[in-house]
Amino acid sequence: MQTMIPSKLPRTFYARPVLTVARELVGKTLVHVTEAGVLRAVITETEAYDGTCDKGCHAYPYKCTDRTRILFGEAGHAYIYLIYGMYHCFNIVTNEEGYPAGVLIRAVVPIGDGLEQMAALRKQPTPPTEKQLLRLMNGPGKLCQGMSLTKAENGFDLCGDRLYVEDTQLPEGSQILTTPRINIDYAEEAKAFLWRFVLCNKTI
Repeated sequence: MQTMIPSKLPRTFYARPVLTVARELVGKTLVHVTEAGVLRAVITETEAYDGTCDKGCHAYPYKCTDRTRILFGEAGHAYIYLIYGMYHCFNIVTNEEGYPAGVLIRAVVPIGDGLEQMAALRKQPTPPTEKQLLRLMNGPGKLCQGMSLTKAENGFDLCGDRLYVEDTQLPEGSQILTTPRINIDYAEEAKAFLWRFVLCNKTI
């Protein structure tokens, strides 16, 4: 039987309400084509951010700065920024132009031939054990380190050939848990929004 090659998500996928995109990104495969090789990882955790009503979003309330301008732009572009002066966070712009919203990709599980490279980028032993594999990129900073994402990739078009998401299916028997977002106590009432989506499955 011929193996189906996953297709790249089109811009129409991203140009929808941020909560819909955040949930449906879980189980898809993030791909970064680097000079050293192709890095692939299954998205296992996301958070939605909406600058129209969400005090956790950098663009609230419709705050357009040099940093957040990309959130007001075309859907399907990367929004990458630095936190604490040392960790990068990778987001994907959603909704229509002029509506500031995006999805933070919080965690992934690496797959494919680039596993050793991702482990090396994380300064972890290879090959990793199953437990180490699940923890390798289980946070936004770890994700960017392991997927070789920095501010150099800020603004990349995810409909291009360097950085994109493949339309893969959720693993059989998996569930998506919905919870409040984490580490955003500053967001006042918005910290209780159920805008975090987590893949509940022990195998990828």
